[in-house]
Amino acid sequence: MQQLDQLQQEVSMLRGLLEEQEHRLKQLEQNQLDQYEDLDRRLSSLTGGTTAPLRNGTGNGSPDDPLATVQPPAEQAPRANAPAASPSNGGTQQAPADPEREKLLYEAAFDLVKARDFEKAAMAFNAFLRRYPDSSYAGNAQYWLGEVYLAESDLESAGRAFAQVISNFAGHRKEADALYKLADVERRLGNADKARQLYQEVLSKHPSSSAAQLARRDLDNLS
Repeated sequence: MQQLDQLQQEVSMLRGLLEEQEHRLKQLEQNQLDQYEDLDRRLSSLTGGTTAPLRNGTGNGSPDDPLATVQPPAEQAPRANAPAASPSNGGTQQAPADPEREKLLYEAAFDLVKARDFEKAAMAFNAFLRRYPDSSYAGNAQYWLGEVYLAESDLESAGRAFAQVISNFAGHRKEADALYKLADVERRLGNADKARQLYQEVLSKHPSSSAAQLARRDLDNLS
């Protein structure tokens, strides 16, 4: 059973990593489109033209909403004004918003996850959340902090981290995954009734998510 849990955790983390990479690729594609539109507008202004900027070959001048951040996830992009996480600041002063620096620090922490250096990844995500609790990356950082603790078999810390995603970042694109992972933590802790309740909550609140498919499977297997 322990080996099965470890394998499921590996698969779950790989799924999250894949979704994160897919979202980054979409963001790069969006950035290229935005740069093209900006160039098109500038050229149109210089030549006195009135052609509307193209997007995806439509030529209707009605751009889709651009993705705001590089995140994880086939999921909703996090809100720029997402509520702050509430880790203890540990004496670290909250830094003013700096999107470029936030992006670099978040990606550096995430790269530690990919490198499976979980101890340093936990330190990096905690430091990020203390310094930039209002960042648009904070919800994702909070979720991946839970994943890191789970990989280290620190179930209590993982549960707290996932619970903060749900309580502090309602509506975030990682909410369904955090709810499922919280249920999984309760199952591993032997709290079958609590786990069952959380699995059912995933199904009722996020029925079309990939987390719901996993919750349905685990709920059927829960004794």
